[in-house]
Amino acid sequence: MLVGLSIRNVVLIDRLDLTFDSGLSVLTGETGAGKSILLDALGLSLGMRAEAGLVRQGSNQASVTASFEISGEHPVVRFLADQDMTLEEDLLVLRRTVNPEGRSRAYINDQPVSVSLLRSVGDVMVEIEGQFAQHGLLDAATHRSLLDAYGGLESEARQVADHWRHWQDLRRQLEDARQKLEQARRDEDFLRHALDELETLDPQPGEDARLGEQRQFLMNAERLLEALNGAAAELEGDGSSGAERALANAQRQLEKVADKAEGRLDKVLAALERAAAEVADAEAELSSVTADLDLEPKRLEEIETRFFALKDMARKHGCEPDELPALREDFASRLAGIDGGNEKLAELDRQAREAAKHYHDSAAGLMERRMQVAEKLSEAVNRELPPLRLEKARFVCQVTQQPEASWGAQGMERIQFEVATNPGAKPGPLNKIASGGELARFLLALKVVLAEASTVETLIFDEVDSGVGGATANAIGERLARLAVSRQLLVITHSPQVAARGRHHWRVVKEDDDSSVLTRVDRLEDESRREEVARMLSGAEITQEARAAAQRLMRES
Repeated sequence: MLVGLSIRNVVLIDRLDLTFDSGLSVLTGETGAGKSILLDALGLSLGMRAEAGLVRQGSNQASVTASFEISGEHPVVRFLADQDMTLEEDLLVLRRTVNPEGRSRAYINDQPVSVSLLRSVGDVMVEIEGQFAQHGLLDAATHRSLLDAYGGLESEARQVADHWRHWQDLRRQLEDARQKLEQARRDEDFLRHALDELETLDPQPGEDARLGEQRQFLMNAERLLEALNGAAAELEGDGSSGAERALANAQRQLEKVADKAEGRLDKVLAALERAAAEVADAEAELSSVTADLDLEPKRLEEIETRFFALKDMARKHGCEPDELPALREDFASRLAGIDGGNEKLAELDRQAREAAKHYHDSAAGLMERRMQVAEKLSEAVNRELPPLRLEKARFVCQVTQQPEASWGAQGMERIQFEVATNPGAKPGPLNKIASGGELARFLLALKVVLAEASTVETLIFDEVDSGVGGATANAIGERLARLAVSRQLLVITHSPQVAARGRHHWRVVKEDDDSSVLTRVDRLEDESRREEVARMLSGAEITQEARAAAQRLMRES
């Protein structure tokens, strides 16, 4: 619910702070007093178009702040949460500033936001209906959701949307599988030849690195043999020499006198024994390495042949040698896909056709129920028209099945509110057929019928009583009052019958002095309110008869 509106330096308004209550609030005043400026200012805070002409002459900035009281379950809370914005309190504040060049900035609870986000939030909070409205019920995009809400069809609509998304997902999978199979078939000869080569080569994971190490080792075989033989000669010695013999001789010499050394030679003898064992191990390892080099003289040639075969195959396929095993598996998988591709396509096609049937059946059922609800909605709105002096007009909620190319998550039909203002005339869109005054009354009739279908809590009617009076104006006032039981209504009116029904009443006045022209808004209570209704009845000169008539209107309302 709108609870406050603060306006600074907008056209003829220098400073204005208004507070609002629930129920029906009316704004009255002489033509040209500035009632439309209030709507323009509010629209600015709701994200509507900003223009440099809105900035009051001589000011460097115009600003408008609209404050709303909301509950934790209000749809705007979830909407803002999806935008990573949270509300700390049950208060939503929308603010907009405009400079003299027409550039504007938008804020939600003092956080800078885009104008498009501000407009989206504004659409959730307020609907402006009237002969100059551009959104609300005139927006055909809202008609489907309003019809579903009116008929309680939201659950079925969500189910149709789920069926649509599942069907489209399977269609994409089927098309993707079909394209891959076609591509695989084009590449079949290459795949079979490449797979034969890879299976013949039989590359193994990590083989390239192992072959590289062996190749490097064998390429240095000559130098390695020379070093190995030299080391062995040094260890074995010549004749009576040699490390092992020297260690054994030293050990025997010391063992002869060990019993006389009182244990002092024990560590020396142990060290000599370990050294002898290490020398023996070293000689054995030298013999093994030497045997590797001596026993397979052709091994280097074999390893190089294998090593370069892997390199050539990897270069041919534009990959690393270690990727060849995975490439072989991929080629084999793709060929298997060709062999079993028809079965996979047939299964996906079966699933897609089944999903299409589920969508079609649920969408067709929903369309039928929408047609039934549309008929009830049309009848309900048409019952509201005669008292609003639209007895010759006819409202139609048009539900038209669309070709398959136009089907979607919302269903398989187009839904639009249409009117015919004369008997026998073909119905057309609301804003194309109805005149300004007729349009405002059509919108009022719609709103009365759809009162419970919309989540928007604040409705604004701009001169919905334009061009009518007497019983028609009284009928308009009665419907506005009925609608205000469950919604907050702000009504700009020239009709005393409508003004008399207001729970709250403001008068817009334009003050003109030698230096400037300003718009002022006064809240009226009791006597002042009766005087304003009397003025609306009698004109410039308020008579006692007008006051009595005003009192009677207010009492009857």
